[in-house]
Amino acid sequence: MSTTDAGTAAITLTEAELDRHVTHAPTRGLLTGPGLPAVTDVLTFSPLRAHGLRTLADAAEGPLHLAEELRDRLVIGELLNPPGTARESILLDGDTGEVTTAYLRDPSESRPFAPSLATLLRFAAVTEELTGLRGRFASLAGQYGPRTVAEATRRLLALFEEGTDGVVPPYWRVAALIRPLSLVAGPGAASGLTLDLPARVLDQEFGHGRVARFEEVDFPATLTHEPTRRFLRETGLPEEAVLFFADPDAPLPTLREHFTQDHPDYPLSELPAHCDHLIRLGYLVEDNSLVVDGRTGAVLTFSEPEAALYPLNTDVSTLAFTLWLLHHERTIDQHLSHELSTASYEQLAAAMLHTLTTLDPTATLPGSTWHYWTETFQDEAGGVL
Repeated sequence: MSTTDAGTAAITLTEAELDRHVTHAPTRGLLTGPGLPAVTDVLTFSPLRAHGLRTLADAAEGPLHLAEELRDRLVIGELLNPPGTARESILLDGDTGEVTTAYLRDPSESRPFAPSLATLLRFAAVTEELTGLRGRFASLAGQYGPRTVAEATRRLLALFEEGTDGVVPPYWRVAALIRPLSLVAGPGAASGLTLDLPARVLDQEFGHGRVARFEEVDFPATLTHEPTRRFLRETGLPEEAVLFFADPDAPLPTLREHFTQDHPDYPLSELPAHCDHLIRLGYLVEDNSLVVDGRTGAVLTFSEPEAALYPLNTDVSTLAFTLWLLHHERTIDQHLSHELSTASYEQLAAAMLHTLTTLDPTATLPGSTWHYWTETFQDEAGGVL
């Protein structure tokens, strides 16, 4: 194996290393010639550096009974899932050049990934172009909103369909439907928050009259963060979204006021010391209050059973984006159910988490021990996605 600059240079293999494992001529030519990038935006081939060329039978953990056609698949890489999630391995059929994915813990459930390594590298390259808004997506730079999302999706799907007779593997079709959703909002400039959401984008998504906007009399005195006050007045939050429920008919209470008025049996000594500065915006399922720190604008969850406070979103703008993202994914699922249902739940959850963390890295910050959205997205049994 040749890697002249470990971590960045292409990974190439020798004819001797490929030996009888790879008989597909175009694949052999790629692996011994241009090679594979160590890391792309969506996947890594670095396991080849760490372990060399391994068959699935050698790499799978434990005494598994693999189907005969899977035993000789070669483990060449991994999907770059969000931190804390299991990584799916990339498998190569050395005879046909076909690429699939599977979890080493249960490799019997392999999924189509690309018809060839060359096609896989092309898929990864155009996905990186979208992420960086360069190349064939450069004209979208600086543009945001639902129309930009739709155009980015159209271009990405068209690029994936080139040379595949329109048959795009589910992983990449989901990527084309979900990853462009991060373009619905631009960097915060006018708002003073993380994001500038387009005017009325929440009304368009949730329906007219279903977005709660607040007045000055609704704010407690401890809500002093002006960008948050302005956002709640002018943009607002959906009255009801996936997992989130607001109470738009009452003034926003502090966390202490909420428990004093609505849960008088709850011991106030269990509340955070700064509970008078935590303003309750609504609640999430499973006894979690959604609060904003009135001093900083940070959005958190307070778990009533645990009496614990956890970071949720950077601010109300990224909270609104998260609620929009969850609702829009369900809208896509209703109209394009085949594309989403044929992908694994883990792949859909990974695409959603990637899209969320692109605009709000709260879940990936150092010291983050638990994150409501991350846990919820990954809960297949809960059926959120």
